[in-house]
Amino acid sequence: MKFKIDPKIDIQEILGMQSSPTFNLRRKRYIAIGFVVISAIIALVIWGKTGNTNTVQYKTEQVRSGELTVIVTATGTLQPTNTVSVGSELSGTMKSVEVNYNDRVKVGQVLARLDTSKLEAQVTQSKAALESAKAKVLQAQATVTETQSKLSQFQKVRELSNGKVPSQSEMDAAVAAFERAKADAASAAAAVTQAQATLKANETDLSKSVIRSPVSGIVLTRTIEPGQTVAASFQAPVLFTLAQDLTQMDLHVNIDEADIGKIQEKQKAAFSVSAYQKRSFEAQITQARYASTTTSGVVTYETILKVDNSDLALRPGMTATAEITVNKVDNAILIPSAALRFAPPIQQEKPATDLVSGLLPRPPSGTQQRNDTAGNGKQQKVWILKDGKPAPVTVTAGATSGGVTEVLTGELKPGMEVIVDTSTGAK
Repeated sequence: MKFKIDPKIDIQEILGMQSSPTFNLRRKRYIAIGFVVISAIIALVIWGKTGNTNTVQYKTEQVRSGELTVIVTATGTLQPTNTVSVGSELSGTMKSVEVNYNDRVKVGQVLARLDTSKLEAQVTQSKAALESAKAKVLQAQATVTETQSKLSQFQKVRELSNGKVPSQSEMDAAVAAFERAKADAASAAAAVTQAQATLKANETDLSKSVIRSPVSGIVLTRTIEPGQTVAASFQAPVLFTLAQDLTQMDLHVNIDEADIGKIQEKQKAAFSVSAYQKRSFEAQITQARYASTTTSGVVTYETILKVDNSDLALRPGMTATAEITVNKVDNAILIPSAALRFAPPIQQEKPATDLVSGLLPRPPSGTQQRNDTAGNGKQQKVWILKDGKPAPVTVTAGATSGGVTEVLTGELKPGMEVIVDTSTGAK
Protein backbone atom coordinates (compact mmCIF):
# COMPACT_ATOMS: atom_id res chain seq x y z
CA MET A 1 0.00 0.00 0.00
CA LYS A 2 1.47 3.37 -0.92
CA PHE A 3 0.76 6.77 0.62
CA LYS A 4 1.17 9.90 -1.27
CA ILE A 5 2.45 12.83 0.76
CA ASP A 6 1.66 16.28 -0.31
CA PRO A 7 4.72 18.49 0.22
CA LYS A 8 2.52 21.49 0.71
CA ILE A 9 1.24 20.13 3.97
CA ASP A 10 2.98 21.86 6.99
CA ILE A 11 4.73 19.54 9.41
CA GLN A 12 2.97 21.25 12.31
CA GLU A 13 -0.28 20.01 10.85
CA ILE A 14 1.14 16.46 10.71
CA LEU A 15 2.23 16.59 14.35
CA GLY A 16 -0.90 18.38 15.48
CA MET A 17 1.13 21.13 17.12
CA GLN A 18 -0.45 24.21 15.74
CA SER A 19 1.34 27.30 17.24
CA SER A 20 -0.53 29.88 19.23
CA PRO A 21 0.45 33.35 20.61
CA THR A 22 0.25 32.08 24.26
CA PHE A 23 2.62 29.21 23.56
CA ASN A 24 5.20 31.47 21.98
CA LEU A 25 5.17 33.89 24.95
CA ARG A 26 5.63 31.09 27.47
CA ARG A 27 8.52 29.60 25.51
CA LYS A 28 10.39 32.94 25.48
CA ARG A 29 9.87 33.32 29.24
CA TYR A 30 11.40 29.89 29.97
CA ILE A 31 14.40 30.64 27.78
CA ALA A 32 15.02 33.96 29.63
CA ILE A 33 14.78 32.32 33.11
CA GLY A 34 17.18 29.57 32.06
CA PHE A 35 19.68 32.13 30.82
CA VAL A 36 19.54 34.07 34.12
CA VAL A 37 20.08 30.89 36.21
CA ILE A 38 23.06 29.77 34.10
CA SER A 39 24.61 33.25 34.31
CA ALA A 40 24.21 33.29 38.12
CA ILE A 41 25.87 29.88 38.49
CA ILE A 42 28.79 30.96 36.34
CA ALA A 43 29.18 34.17 38.38
CA LEU A 44 29.16 32.25 41.66
CA VAL A 45 31.82 29.86 40.43
CA ILE A 46 34.03 32.72 39.28
CA TRP A 47 33.53 34.57 42.61
CA GLY A 48 34.36 31.43 44.56
CA LYS A 49 37.67 31.16 42.71
CA THR A 50 38.81 34.76 42.64
CA GLY A 51 36.35 37.14 44.24
CA ASN A 52 36.39 35.95 47.92
CA THR A 53 40.06 36.42 48.69
CA ASN A 54 40.54 38.25 52.03
CA THR A 55 43.74 40.22 52.45
CA VAL A 56 45.24 41.06 55.88
CA GLN A 57 46.39 44.63 56.31
CA TYR A 58 48.79 45.45 59.16
CA LYS A 59 48.72 48.58 61.28
CA THR A 60 52.15 49.75 62.38
CA GLU A 61 53.61 52.37 64.68
CA GLN A 62 57.09 53.76 64.84
CA VAL A 63 59.78 52.89 67.38
CA ARG A 64 61.07 56.05 68.99
CA SER A 65 63.66 57.24 71.49
CA GLY A 66 62.65 59.39 74.43
CA GLU A 67 62.11 59.80 78.15
CA LEU A 68 59.96 57.27 80.02
CA THR A 69 58.43 58.28 83.33
CA VAL A 70 56.64 55.62 85.37
CA ILE A 71 54.05 57.05 87.76
CA VAL A 72 51.68 55.67 90.38
CA THR A 73 48.38 57.52 90.76
CA ALA A 74 46.63 57.75 94.12
CA THR A 75 44.03 59.92 95.83
CA GLY A 76 43.94 61.24 99.36
CA THR A 77 43.30 64.23 101.62
CA LEU A 78 45.40 67.09 102.91
CA GLN A 79 45.92 67.34 106.65
CA PRO A 80 47.94 69.64 108.93
CA THR A 81 51.32 68.29 109.97
CA ASN A 82 50.50 68.79 113.65
CA THR A 83 46.93 69.12 114.93
CA VAL A 84 46.20 69.79 118.61
CA SER A 85 42.82 69.20 120.24
CA VAL A 86 42.20 71.54 123.19
CA GLY A 87 39.67 70.49 125.80
CA SER A 88 38.65 71.13 129.39
CA GLU A 89 39.45 68.98 132.41
CA LEU A 90 36.78 70.76 134.44
CA SER A 91 33.03 70.75 134.28
CA GLY A 92 31.13 74.00 134.46
CA THR A 93 29.50 76.80 132.54
CA MET A 94 31.44 78.52 129.79
CA LYS A 95 31.76 82.17 130.77
CA SER A 96 33.42 83.50 127.62
CA VAL A 97 35.00 82.35 124.36
CA GLU A 98 37.73 84.67 123.17
CA VAL A 99 38.75 83.19 119.77
CA ASN A 100 36.94 82.26 116.59
CA TYR A 101 37.54 80.23 113.43
CA ASN A 102 40.76 81.02 111.51
CA ASP A 103 42.14 83.17 114.35
CA ARG A 104 45.90 82.99 114.77
CA VAL A 105 46.89 82.25 118.36
CA LYS A 106 50.15 82.10 120.30
CA VAL A 107 51.34 79.81 123.06
CA GLY A 108 49.59 80.70 126.33
CA GLN A 109 46.91 82.88 124.72
CA VAL A 110 43.50 82.68 126.41
CA LEU A 111 40.96 80.76 124.33
CA ALA A 112 38.03 80.56 126.75
CA ARG A 113 37.09 81.00 130.40
CA LEU A 114 34.84 78.93 132.67
CA ASP A 115 32.65 80.38 135.42
CA THR A 116 34.87 80.28 138.54
CA SER A 117 32.36 81.05 141.30
CA LYS A 118 32.37 77.50 142.66
CA LEU A 119 36.12 77.09 142.22
CA GLU A 120 36.85 80.34 144.07
CA ALA A 121 34.66 79.18 146.96
CA GLN A 122 36.57 75.91 147.11
CA VAL A 123 39.86 77.79 147.22
CA THR A 124 38.60 79.97 150.06
CA GLN A 125 37.43 76.89 151.95
CA SER A 126 40.81 75.23 151.47
CA LYS A 127 42.63 78.29 152.76
CA ALA A 128 40.47 78.28 155.90
CA ALA A 129 41.12 74.57 156.42
CA LEU A 130 44.84 75.23 156.12
CA GLU A 131 44.73 77.98 158.73
CA SER A 132 42.76 75.71 161.05
CA ALA A 133 45.32 72.96 160.63
CA LYS A 134 48.12 75.36 161.41
CA ALA A 135 46.31 76.46 164.59
CA LYS A 136 45.98 72.85 165.65
CA VAL A 137 49.70 72.47 165.21
CA LEU A 138 50.31 75.32 167.64
CA GLN A 139 47.89 73.77 170.10
CA ALA A 140 49.56 70.40 169.80
CA GLN A 141 52.97 71.95 170.31
CA ALA A 142 51.74 73.66 173.49
CA THR A 143 50.44 70.37 174.79
CA VAL A 144 53.81 68.78 174.07
CA THR A 145 55.59 71.53 176.01
CA GLU A 146 53.19 71.16 178.94
CA THR A 147 53.46 67.38 179.19
CA GLN A 148 57.21 67.53 178.79
CA SER A 149 57.52 70.07 181.65
CA LYS A 150 55.34 67.96 183.93
CA LEU A 151 57.35 64.84 183.15
CA SER A 152 60.59 66.70 183.90
CA GLN A 153 59.18 67.86 187.22
CA PHE A 154 58.20 64.31 188.21
CA GLN A 155 61.62 63.04 187.34
CA LYS A 156 63.31 65.72 189.52
CA VAL A 157 61.07 65.03 192.49
CA ARG A 158 61.61 61.32 192.18
CA GLU A 159 65.33 61.91 192.13
CA LEU A 160 65.25 64.12 195.26
CA SER A 161 62.99 61.69 197.16
CA ASN A 162 65.26 58.87 196.35
CA GLY A 163 62.57 57.19 194.28
CA LYS A 164 59.76 57.40 196.79
CA VAL A 165 57.57 60.00 195.09
CA PRO A 166 55.85 60.26 192.73
CA SER A 167 54.66 56.73 192.41
CA GLN A 168 55.53 54.60 189.47
CA SER A 169 52.02 54.79 188.10
CA GLU A 170 52.16 58.58 188.14
CA MET A 171 55.45 58.50 186.31
CA ASP A 172 54.05 56.17 183.68
CA ALA A 173 51.02 58.40 183.18
CA ALA A 174 53.25 61.46 182.71
CA VAL A 175 55.39 59.66 180.16
CA ALA A 176 52.28 58.47 178.26
CA ALA A 177 50.81 61.98 178.25
CA PHE A 178 54.04 63.33 176.78
CA GLU A 179 54.09 60.72 174.02
CA ARG A 180 50.45 61.40 173.14
CA ALA A 181 51.18 65.08 172.93
CA LYS A 182 54.03 64.46 170.49
CA ALA A 183 51.77 62.22 168.37
CA ASP A 184 49.08 64.90 168.31
CA ALA A 185 51.65 67.42 167.20
CA ALA A 186 52.77 65.16 164.35
CA SER A 187 49.16 64.58 163.32
CA ALA A 188 48.51 68.32 163.33
CA ALA A 189 51.56 68.87 161.16
CA ALA A 190 50.31 66.22 158.69
CA ALA A 191 46.92 67.90 158.63
CA VAL A 192 48.65 71.12 157.63
CA THR A 193 50.38 69.32 154.75
CA GLN A 194 47.07 67.83 153.65
CA ALA A 195 45.33 71.19 153.79
CA GLN A 196 48.13 72.73 151.75
CA ALA A 197 47.75 70.00 149.07
CA THR A 198 44.00 70.53 148.94
CA LEU A 199 44.49 74.25 148.56
CA LYS A 200 47.02 73.72 145.77
CA ALA A 201 44.65 71.35 143.93
CA ASN A 202 41.81 73.84 144.15
CA GLU A 203 44.07 76.65 142.98
CA THR A 204 45.18 74.46 140.06
CA ASP A 205 41.55 73.83 139.11
CA LEU A 206 40.95 77.55 139.32
CA SER A 207 43.84 78.20 136.96
CA LYS A 208 42.53 75.53 134.55
CA SER A 209 39.25 77.38 134.32
CA VAL A 210 41.14 79.63 131.92
CA ILE A 211 41.74 77.57 128.77
CA ARG A 212 44.95 78.59 127.02
CA SER A 213 46.53 77.61 123.72
CA PRO A 214 49.30 75.00 124.07
CA VAL A 215 50.81 75.87 120.65
CA SER A 216 51.04 78.69 118.18
CA GLY A 217 48.80 78.12 115.21
CA ILE A 218 45.39 78.65 113.65
CA VAL A 219 41.96 77.80 115.08
CA LEU A 220 40.41 75.19 112.79
CA THR A 221 37.29 74.29 114.77
CA ARG A 222 35.40 75.67 117.75
CA THR A 223 32.67 73.60 119.39
CA ILE A 224 31.68 75.75 122.37
CA GLU A 225 29.69 78.93 122.87
CA PRO A 226 29.36 81.20 125.93
CA GLY A 227 26.75 79.91 128.38
CA GLN A 228 27.04 76.28 127.35
CA THR A 229 27.77 73.67 130.00
CA VAL A 230 30.96 71.68 129.79
CA ALA A 231 30.68 68.12 131.14
CA ALA A 232 34.04 66.46 131.76
CA SER A 233 32.87 63.50 133.80
CA PHE A 234 34.49 60.64 131.84
CA GLN A 235 36.73 62.37 129.28
CA ALA A 236 37.80 65.86 128.40
CA PRO A 237 35.51 67.32 125.73
CA VAL A 238 37.27 68.86 122.72
CA LEU A 239 36.50 72.57 122.57
CA PHE A 240 39.00 73.74 119.94
CA THR A 241 41.14 72.18 117.22
CA LEU A 242 44.35 74.01 116.42
CA ALA A 243 46.68 73.52 113.46
CA GLN A 244 50.18 74.28 114.62
CA ASP A 245 51.60 75.29 111.22
CA LEU A 246 49.64 75.32 107.96
CA THR A 247 52.67 76.33 105.91
CA GLN A 248 53.73 72.68 106.10
CA MET A 249 51.04 70.08 105.44
CA ASP A 250 50.77 66.33 104.89
CA LEU A 251 49.02 64.58 102.03
CA HIS A 252 47.66 61.19 103.10
CA VAL A 253 47.08 58.93 100.07
CA ASN A 254 46.07 55.28 99.74
CA ILE A 255 48.37 53.19 97.53
CA ASP A 256 47.02 50.00 95.96
CA GLU A 257 48.74 46.79 97.03
CA ALA A 258 49.86 46.18 93.42
CA ASP A 259 51.86 49.44 93.46
CA ILE A 260 53.13 49.62 97.05
CA GLY A 261 56.32 47.74 96.11
CA LYS A 262 57.36 50.67 93.89
CA ILE A 263 56.91 53.28 96.61
CA GLN A 264 59.97 54.51 98.50
CA GLU A 265 60.75 57.43 100.76
CA LYS A 266 61.97 60.70 99.17
CA GLN A 267 60.25 59.97 95.85
CA LYS A 268 58.85 63.07 94.18
CA ALA A 269 55.18 63.56 93.39
CA ALA A 270 52.88 66.13 91.86
CA PHE A 271 49.23 66.56 92.81
CA SER A 272 46.25 68.71 92.00
CA VAL A 273 43.10 69.75 93.85
CA SER A 274 39.71 70.76 92.54
CA ALA A 275 40.08 74.30 93.88
CA TYR A 276 43.05 74.97 91.56
CA GLN A 277 42.50 72.84 88.48
CA LYS A 278 45.20 74.57 86.42
CA ARG A 279 47.84 74.42 89.16
CA SER A 280 50.14 71.57 90.12
CA PHE A 281 51.66 71.24 93.60
CA GLU A 282 54.87 69.46 94.52
CA ALA A 283 55.23 66.86 97.27
CA GLN A 284 57.70 64.29 98.57
CA ILE A 285 57.10 60.92 100.24
CA THR A 286 58.13 60.89 103.89
CA GLN A 287 56.54 57.63 105.06
CA ALA A 288 54.94 54.51 103.62
CA ARG A 289 53.10 52.78 106.44
CA TYR A 290 53.02 49.00 106.80
CA ALA A 291 49.50 48.85 108.22
CA SER A 292 46.92 47.96 105.56
CA THR A 293 43.33 49.04 105.08
CA THR A 294 40.75 46.86 103.33
CA THR A 295 37.75 48.59 101.74
CA SER A 296 35.27 46.56 99.66
CA GLY A 297 37.90 43.85 99.22
CA VAL A 298 40.57 46.33 98.02
CA VAL A 299 43.77 46.43 100.09
CA THR A 300 45.57 49.78 100.31
CA TYR A 301 48.46 51.22 102.30
CA GLU A 302 48.52 54.74 103.67
CA THR A 303 51.43 56.86 102.46
CA ILE A 304 52.38 60.31 103.74
CA LEU A 305 53.71 63.06 101.47
CA LYS A 306 55.17 66.34 102.71
CA VAL A 307 53.71 69.47 101.09
CA ASP A 308 55.02 73.03 101.13
CA ASN A 309 52.08 75.39 101.65
CA SER A 310 53.89 78.68 102.16
CA ASP A 311 51.19 80.69 100.40
CA LEU A 312 48.42 78.98 102.40
CA ALA A 313 46.55 78.12 99.21
CA LEU A 314 45.87 74.57 100.37
CA ARG A 315 43.44 73.85 103.18
CA PRO A 316 42.94 70.84 105.46
CA GLY A 317 40.51 68.26 104.12
CA MET A 318 41.02 69.00 100.42
CA THR A 319 40.89 65.94 98.16
CA ALA A 320 44.00 65.59 96.03
CA THR A 321 44.99 63.34 93.13
CA ALA A 322 48.72 62.61 93.24
CA GLU A 323 51.04 61.22 90.60
CA ILE A 324 54.11 59.70 92.23
CA THR A 325 57.19 59.33 90.03
CA VAL A 326 58.57 55.87 90.80
CA ASN A 327 60.95 55.50 87.84
CA LYS A 328 62.44 57.76 85.17
CA VAL A 329 64.49 56.58 82.19
CA ASP A 330 66.26 58.95 79.80
CA ASN A 331 66.98 58.13 76.13
CA ALA A 332 64.99 54.91 76.26
CA ILE A 333 63.91 52.98 73.17
CA LEU A 334 60.12 53.02 73.32
CA ILE A 335 57.56 50.90 71.51
CA PRO A 336 53.75 50.86 71.78
CA SER A 337 52.64 48.38 74.43
CA ALA A 338 50.14 47.04 71.90
CA ALA A 339 53.07 45.68 69.87
CA LEU A 340 53.89 43.27 72.70
CA ARG A 341 50.35 41.92 72.66
CA PHE A 342 50.19 41.46 68.90
CA ALA A 343 50.58 38.08 67.20
CA PRO A 344 49.99 37.49 63.46
CA PRO A 345 46.99 35.42 62.35
CA ILE A 346 47.50 31.73 61.63
CA GLN A 347 46.56 31.18 57.97
CA GLN A 348 44.51 28.07 57.24
CA GLU A 349 44.94 26.00 54.04
CA LYS A 350 42.43 27.15 51.43
CA PRO A 351 39.98 24.37 50.42
CA ALA A 352 39.28 23.49 46.81
CA THR A 353 36.48 25.50 45.24
CA ASP A 354 33.76 23.83 43.20
CA LEU A 355 30.21 24.67 42.34
CA VAL A 356 28.79 23.40 45.66
CA SER A 357 31.43 24.99 47.89
CA GLY A 358 31.00 28.24 46.04
CA LEU A 359 27.35 28.29 47.02
CA LEU A 360 27.91 27.30 50.71
CA PRO A 361 29.36 29.51 53.54
CA ARG A 362 33.08 29.10 54.24
CA PRO A 363 34.91 28.88 57.58
CA PRO A 364 37.14 31.80 58.62
CA SER A 365 40.36 32.08 56.66
CA GLY A 366 42.60 32.46 59.74
CA THR A 367 42.73 32.76 63.55
CA GLN A 368 44.79 35.00 65.79
CA GLN A 369 47.47 33.20 67.74
CA ARG A 370 48.09 34.24 71.33
CA ASN A 371 51.28 35.83 72.59
CA ASP A 372 51.90 34.23 75.99
CA THR A 373 55.32 35.69 76.63
CA ALA A 374 54.16 38.97 78.15
CA GLY A 375 55.90 40.15 81.27
CA ASN A 376 58.27 42.88 82.42
CA GLY A 377 61.91 41.82 82.13
CA LYS A 378 61.15 38.73 80.03
CA GLN A 379 62.01 38.06 76.43
CA GLN A 380 59.08 38.73 74.15
CA LYS A 381 58.37 38.88 70.45
CA VAL A 382 57.33 41.90 68.47
CA TRP A 383 56.63 41.81 64.75
CA ILE A 384 57.88 43.96 61.91
CA LEU A 385 57.08 43.88 58.21
CA LYS A 386 59.56 42.30 55.80
CA ASP A 387 58.50 42.08 52.17
CA GLY A 388 54.95 42.75 53.26
CA LYS A 389 54.91 39.84 55.73
CA PRO A 390 55.27 39.89 59.54
CA ALA A 391 58.68 38.84 60.87
CA PRO A 392 59.40 38.32 64.59
CA VAL A 393 61.99 40.24 66.59
CA THR A 394 62.93 39.14 70.11
CA VAL A 395 63.19 41.92 72.69
CA THR A 396 63.38 42.31 76.47
CA ALA A 397 60.71 44.64 77.81
CA GLY A 398 61.31 47.03 80.69
CA ALA A 399 59.13 49.61 82.38
CA THR A 400 55.70 50.48 81.01
CA SER A 401 53.80 53.75 81.29
CA GLY A 402 51.24 55.65 79.27
CA GLY A 403 50.78 52.98 76.61
CA VAL A 404 54.50 52.69 75.77
CA THR A 405 57.10 50.18 76.94
CA GLU A 406 60.84 50.45 77.26
CA VAL A 407 62.95 47.99 75.25
CA LEU A 408 66.00 46.88 77.23
CA THR A 409 67.56 44.56 74.65
CA GLY A 410 66.78 43.65 71.07
CA GLU A 411 67.37 44.62 67.47
CA LEU A 412 64.80 47.38 67.34
CA LYS A 413 66.04 50.88 66.54
CA PRO A 414 64.29 54.25 66.50
CA GLY A 415 62.48 54.80 63.23
CA MET A 416 61.57 51.15 62.65
CA GLU A 417 57.91 50.20 62.33
CA VAL A 418 56.34 47.55 64.59
CA ILE A 419 52.96 45.90 64.00
CA VAL A 420 50.29 46.72 66.57
CA ASP A 421 47.09 45.37 64.94
CA THR A 422 45.50 43.93 61.80
CA SER A 423 42.50 44.73 59.66
CA THR A 424 40.96 42.44 57.04
CA GLY A 425 39.79 43.71 53.63
CA ALA A 426 38.22 41.89 50.65
CA LYS A 427 39.56 42.28 47.10
